[in-house]
Amino acid sequence: MTTTIRRTGRRVLIGTAFTGVAALALAGCSGGDAEVDTEAVVEDGGTITVWAWEPTLDQVVEDFEAENPGVTVDLVNVGTGIDSYTALQNAITAGNGLPDVAQVEYYALPQFALQDSLQDLSDYGASDLDGTYAPGPWSSVQSGDAIVGLPMDSGPMALFYNKDVFDEYGIEVPTTWDEYLEAARTLHEANPDMYITNDSGDAGLASSIMWQAGGKPWTVDGTNVTLDLTGDEGAKRYSDLWQTMLDEELVSPIAGWSDEWFAGLADGTIATLPIGAWMPANLEGSAPDGAGAWRVAPMPQWEEGEVTSSENGGSSLAIPADAENKELAYAFIEYANAGDGVQTRIDGGAFPATVAELESEEFLNAEFDYFGGQQANQVFADSSAAVVEGWQYLPFQVYANTVFGDSVGQAFLGDTTVADGLADWEETLKKYGADQGFTTD
Repeated sequence: MTTTIRRTGRRVLIGTAFTGVAALALAGCSGGDAEVDTEAVVEDGGTITVWAWEPTLDQVVEDFEAENPGVTVDLVNVGTGIDSYTALQNAITAGNGLPDVAQVEYYALPQFALQDSLQDLSDYGASDLDGTYAPGPWSSVQSGDAIVGLPMDSGPMALFYNKDVFDEYGIEVPTTWDEYLEAARTLHEANPDMYITNDSGDAGLASSIMWQAGGKPWTVDGTNVTLDLTGDEGAKRYSDLWQTMLDEELVSPIAGWSDEWFAGLADGTIATLPIGAWMPANLEGSAPDGAGAWRVAPMPQWEEGEVTSSENGGSSLAIPADAENKELAYAFIEYANAGDGVQTRIDGGAFPATVAELESEEFLNAEFDYFGGQQANQVFADSSAAVVEGWQYLPFQVYANTVFGDSVGQAFLGDTTVADGLADWEETLKKYGADQGFTTD
C-alpha cells in the first residue's frame, strides 16, 4: 500500500527561538493507524540512508540487505550526540540532505518533536507495538498522541570497572559514593597516571548522577518549566562529589568518545565508568585490549543499603517528517527494533528495550567474554528495575546539553566551581526557555 503524508511545520535551528508557545501545538499531531505492508515494501526494494553511530547496527544492516536483496541501506555515522543532532537540524532547516532514518536519543526527542520534525509512526501502525517495549523506553518515544520513534535500547546505569586494576591496587568495588571517592584517592595516590574515571564536562552524566540521587533539577508541566539547579538535593550531591574529585585532581580530563578515552579504557588508566547498559558493544568494538579485565557492578549508592539507579542515554530510531522513503524506512526500523534485528544487536552487546528479551532466561544468563564470563545482563536488569521514577527531560534538552560546557564545563577547566556553574546553567536555561515561549521560573 502507499501512504502519502503531507506535513507543514516551522523548522527552526536548535538554539534559535520559536515564535511563541503556539509551536508546542505541533507535537502530538497524528494521522491515524494506516499500517504499512512491510513485506510488500521490501519486495519493491529501494535505497534508504540511516544516520546512526551505534555499532551493532552494522550487522543488522547486513542481515536486512541479505534478507531483502532489492534493498540497499546506506549506514552513515555523522557523529554522536550533539554532532549528530546539529547535522540533522541543519538538514531539516535546509530542507534537503535528510536521512530516511536517524538515531535520536530519548533526551533529544522532545526538542525535535516540538518542531514537528519527526514522522508520527502511528501513521504506519506503530501503535500495534504497544506492550512490546519496557514502559520507560516506550514512554520516551511518545509525544502527545504521536509515536516519534521506535525504542532501540535503554540505558540503566551500572559501574563498569577494571578488575585487574582494582586487584593490583587492593581496591574493593565501591558500594557507596563515599567509597568511590576513597577508591579514587587510593588509586591516584598509588599511581598518579591512573584515574578512577574521566570527565571533561558531560551533561548527560551529570543529569544521570542527579537523577540517581533523587534529584529533580527541572520539572515540566505543559509550557511551564521550573528549574532548580542550586537548591535541588540531587544537584547538590552531584556538585559536592564532583567538586571534591576535581579539587583533588582525581578525574582524568580526557573527553569521552575520543581516541585517548578508548586507549585509557583499554590500558586501565581510566579504571571505572558509571554509564548506561548499552556500553558493552562500544567497549568490545573500540577497546578490545581491555577484554577480560573489565567487570560490571551496581551503581554506588548515596546511602548505604539503598538500591537506586537512573538511566544514561538510550536511543530510538526515528524518521524525519520530510524523509523521501518513509515506508521502507519504517520497515527497516521495525525490523531493527522489534524484529530479528533485536537479537542481532543483543548478540553484539546491546541492551534491549523489548520486554520479551529483558525477561528471557537466555538474555539474563548470557555470559560476556569481555567481562570475564560475567552474566552482566543480570546487573543491568536489576538496575533497570531500580531506576528512580519521576524524571523528566527538558523540552529543550539538546540546547541545554550543548551549553553545559559554557557553564558547568568551566569547572573542569578550573575557571569556576561546579555549584557556580550549575547556577550559571540555570540562568541560561531560564532565559532560553522564556525566549522559546515557555514560562520559566
